[in-house]
Amino acid sequence: MAERRPLALITFDVDDTLYSTTDFVRRARENSLKAMLAAGLDLSLEQARAELAEVVSEFTSNDEHHFDRLLQRIPRERLGGINPAILIAAGVAAYKDTVVHSLAPYEDVQEGIKRLHERGFRLGVASHGLTVKQAEKLVRLRILQYLDKHALFFNEQLGMSKSNPKFFLRAAETLGLKPEQCLHVGDRPDRDVDPANAAGWITVLNRRSGRYHEMVGDTPPAYTIHNFWDLQELVERDFVPVRADPSAAPA
Repeated sequence: MAERRPLALITFDVDDTLYSTTDFVRRARENSLKAMLAAGLDLSLEQARAELAEVVSEFTSNDEHHFDRLLQRIPRERLGGINPAILIAAGVAAYKDTVVHSLAPYEDVQEGIKRLHERGFRLGVASHGLTVKQAEKLVRLRILQYLDKHALFFNEQLGMSKSNPKFFLRAAETLGLKPEQCLHVGDRPDRDVDPANAAGWITVLNRRSGRYHEMVGDTPPAYTIHNFWDLQELVERDFVPVRADPSAAPA
């Protein structure tokens, strides 16, 4: 049996790694459109879906004005004489209701993370997106108690894209860790595997679901998993936790 290697940190991507972002967003947008139609928007559901899909494609999923832009691009008579703010509010309220009732981790994530935490592995997050939105997801997924508060890295706060290897180098440097003793788990080869490989991290590609399920990166991951039981098995088989040095924690 090969000797287990020291592992000082495991970070997780959030979207389509800890929960099914693709399925959730589809459900939330659908609920929002139905609420806007119920409030008086004069479009068929199919028309509304098509217009919103164009908005998201043109302005990205992180744009905070999807519903505003949707209403701006359709004929004014389709608003049914209703103040656009009411239609937008209906969509936003339905989206938030979906967040409250439907945002949940994959069925094995909480238990898998809990077990890794109990076995002494230091856990964190390396996420790309709007910082507050990503942080809210961590709260709602109910996993914060297992994460090191110093090991939560968001690209906006670091001033760089997660596709930049410097993101992962900075994360390791911030914690005073060697990159080769850090492991990252994510679903996107271009943001989770290639840059982390370039930074000297150990990479795990989560081939589970989502829009990037078939994407091929420039470099191969060290491991490929399909669920968090796979992750737990490989971590416990190949690695031994390095205990965090409290004196090395950032102020």
